[in-house]
Amino acid sequence: MATNDPTKDRIKKLKESYDSLRAGKEPLLILLDEAEIPESVYNSNAIENSTLTLQETEKILLDMKVSRNVSVREVFEAKNLAKVVSFIRDKAKEKDVDKDLMLVLHKMLIDGISDEIAGRFREYGEYVRVGTHIAPAPEHIHLMLDSLISHYNSDHENYFIDKISRFHLEFETIHPFNDGNGRIGRVLLNYQFQRLGFPPVIIRDKEKQIYYSSFNEYRDKKSTKIMDKILTLALTESLHKRIAYLKGEKIITLSDYAKKEKKPAASLINQARRQSIPAFREKGVWKIGEGVNK
Repeated sequence: MATNDPTKDRIKKLKESYDSLRAGKEPLLILLDEAEIPESVYNSNAIENSTLTLQETEKILLDMKVSRNVSVREVFEAKNLAKVVSFIRDKAKEKDVDKDLMLVLHKMLIDGISDEIAGRFREYGEYVRVGTHIAPAPEHIHLMLDSLISHYNSDHENYFIDKISRFHLEFETIHPFNDGNGRIGRVLLNYQFQRLGFPPVIIRDKEKQIYYSSFNEYRDKKSTKIMDKILTLALTESLHKRIAYLKGEKIITLSDYAKKEKKPAASLINQARRQSIPAFREKGVWKIGEGVNK
């Protein structure tokens, strides 16, 4: 199902506001992106069943000691993914997604973890399974990725969110690597958003069940409806956050805002989840610009 016109109009207005406000404030946007890296890394790794908490992820990225013994692999996963997330911010300005980029990002992600598979696609005899889904045989990977990339780059009719949704769903269906496909896939969709001048988004671990269901929907029905909604909400939230900061608003928790405005907190949280109010999350806490109604 394609993104509807009201949603397109809403995203367009938010993007126009974002673009007009960001002029001369690139340092602030860099700070926001950098501050968001631990949260992005934590959520993407948690979706893949990492045991690290957000607080532990933050400490690892700051080279601080955590209060329990964690596996060397999880430390590498956190640090490597943080490097990848930082790398794509500037790289997205240079080139479109291609197979060489995928390999570079995968090498960075898996470096020091499984060097024998880092920076290469699955080869003859290397099969992978995700739940009940058996990924295509290795000998088909290059042609399938070529087709995916070509289709994305030549599609000038479909809405950009719909295109990115399909790309992400198809990439994960192909599952071209032996390991790291989910994290690389989420990095690539952010690469595509940033390539188009949008901020990065976070797909959150708490919402991974609906995220997983989008792949079943795509494989069973070739529908991108669920993923379209996930990415639309995530992008809207990311824009709301950056617009609030670019406006110089005082950022307060949604619970404090509810008290200030004498509104039911539960109702506001439901609106925040639907993004019908300009609320956003930081470290899992819903927040909003204090002057949103002014």
